[in-house]
Amino acid sequence: MGDMSIATQMTLDDYGRLTAAGAFEQGLRRRVELIDGEVREMSPTKPPHQMLVTLLTEWSFENRPAEKPHVWIQSSFWIRQLESAPQPDVAWLVRKDYGSEQPSPQDVLLLIEVADSSLAYDCGEKANLYASAGIADYWVVNIPDKCVEVFREPVNGTYHSRQVFKTGAEVHPLLDSEISLPVKLLFPAI
Repeated sequence: MGDMSIATQMTLDDYGRLTAAGAFEQGLRRRVELIDGEVREMSPTKPPHQMLVTLLTEWSFENRPAEKPHVWIQSSFWIRQLESAPQPDVAWLVRKDYGSEQPSPQDVLLLIEVADSSLAYDCGEKANLYASAGIADYWVVNIPDKCVEVFREPVNGTYHSRQVFKTGAEVHPLLDSEISLPVKLLFPAI
């Protein structure tokens, strides 16, 4: 899984206060997120992960639809009912001011996680978390298998649709079927 607990149970409001106070920024910046009321350390990112997040960021800005959703990079949104504040690698959010409040699942138009050592977690527990929150369009860029896994149709905490897109295929966000992400953009050496 690559993620591990570093604290006991905590509410989302407590996590928000501690984060604002800089409690998780001692020494080298540790990447943490709150999942089901538990602070978890995230896997460190390595060059393939960093490069893919960069490519997805560029693709997002070049291809987002006319209403220009915010492109949220490695930043949290709050799932209040599940005491969770996950930090997906890329999120497209409804365009509005988030200066005084965290985005919520209703604001999420597309979520993308880049996964290497965290693959089982991102396709398992994290997918279930996102499905429970009603996230309609969740993609996992699967580094080991060089593909994009697309999770849709969230019902009762699980996704009822899971498709795998390999090189040669294109992925289209639910938000706008005219937009396409060629898998070859992410894995050109195949």
